[in-house]
Amino acid sequence: MNTDLLNSFDCSEDRVTDIVTAALNSSDDGELFVEYAQVESLTFDDGRLKAGNFSCDQGFGLRTVADEAVGYAHSGDLSEGALLRASDAVGAVTRGYSGTYADAPARTNTKLYGDENPIGSPAFAEKVELLQRIDGYLREKDPKVRQVTASLAAVWQVVNILRADGQILRDIRPMTRLNVSVVVGEGDRQESGSYGAGGRRGFGEFLAEDSWQASADEALRQALVNLQAVPAPAGTFDVVLGAGWPGVMLHEAVGHGLEGDFNRKKTSAFAGLLGEQVAANGVTVVDDGTIAGRRGSLTIDDEGTPSGYNVLIEDGKLVGYMQDRQNARLMGMKPTGNGRRQSHAHQPMPRMTNTYMLGGDATPEEIIASVDKGVYAVSFGGGQVDIVSGKFVFGCTEAYMIENSKVGAPIKGAMLIGNGPDAMRRVSMVGNDSKLDNGVGMCGKAGQSVPVGVGQPHLRMDQMTVGGTQT
Repeated sequence: MNTDLLNSFDCSEDRVTDIVTAALNSSDDGELFVEYAQVESLTFDDGRLKAGNFSCDQGFGLRTVADEAVGYAHSGDLSEGALLRASDAVGAVTRGYSGTYADAPARTNTKLYGDENPIGSPAFAEKVELLQRIDGYLREKDPKVRQVTASLAAVWQVVNILRADGQILRDIRPMTRLNVSVVVGEGDRQESGSYGAGGRRGFGEFLAEDSWQASADEALRQALVNLQAVPAPAGTFDVVLGAGWPGVMLHEAVGHGLEGDFNRKKTSAFAGLLGEQVAANGVTVVDDGTIAGRRGSLTIDDEGTPSGYNVLIEDGKLVGYMQDRQNARLMGMKPTGNGRRQSHAHQPMPRMTNTYMLGGDATPEEIIASVDKGVYAVSFGGGQVDIVSGKFVFGCTEAYMIENSKVGAPIKGAMLIGNGPDAMRRVSMVGNDSKLDNGVGMCGKAGQSVPVGVGQPHLRMDQMTVGGTQT
């Protein structure tokens, strides 16, 4: 596979450059984004291979920016004719407009992941065999297991970005993921558990027996815990959040509100609050796209800007937003490497990479012991967030009561309800065990999905609203 995608057009690279330069004449910014992607997924369900999919996609997106206006056209046809038609379409935005083309992004020699295609190795048959082994392992391990679903997925994406000034930026992005779900039952009652792991790397570590067994064991453990869970009470409780994946609540309830476009348009609950206290002392939140091999990391974003380590909230004060190039320019700020898009068919916007809270000085044991009666939320599932108001609702997939400062019975049906900015002010203890999730996060915004990472340490949050099912 030739990774110089500009040579995939049916005309010369010089001709492509000439068309793009003419299309972006008088614009403030813009680029030609060219993509080639391979996607593979396998699902083993209920004792058999239920689905196996492989696809290839390629195409380009041409964008021109004039102040707040954006012209965007895309096509799966890498031809001179398609590029000329796209040029004509996006040119409508700049007719009669005279802008100054933005300076090019800084260059980087950093590589945060390899460029090997994970779809080619191991072979298809070996991947199916691995999924079959996971199924058999779990069924043999516990007679309560009634259903096992195991899946592998991989993406290999090649990106070329051509700017009107002739600068060309390239990136090759691998991605893999293993996911295991288990249904267990006793009598008429059934409960489930799931666990996944992944990142920008090959399948090698998943093939190691101790690795896939650890994922399978964790999915089974969660399902068995839920099988013993009692209905969650409703009310106001002190809440302890676990480390790692529970950071998805931080991502949704706070992270989206710190993206530049929402703040420029003043539709975020955090709009206009730079420099002000928006969280409790000790709360520091960062977005870091520079962690090698992580699911949300990017050597360069989808505009060509190198990803960065961006502090958003520092010791409770709001100090920054996540920016793409357009919103950064309009707000008089610098791009932060957060301009992302789902594919060539989508235009970039400010998006998170790996968003997490830094650790404090309390141990998890000290945090739990500080709560006389409350809820310990270890893992979350789905949730809903309103960016404008900051209100959120999150369902717990694993949670326990805390009774007399000790972790007690598991509970099911617990919902954490609150408001993002208010919840951050209710943080009274920050653990010393900050960690990221295991590499399974996806983030949706404006109809686009991109891979992300989340994380946090153990946290104590005072007097949060918990919705329950206990009658």
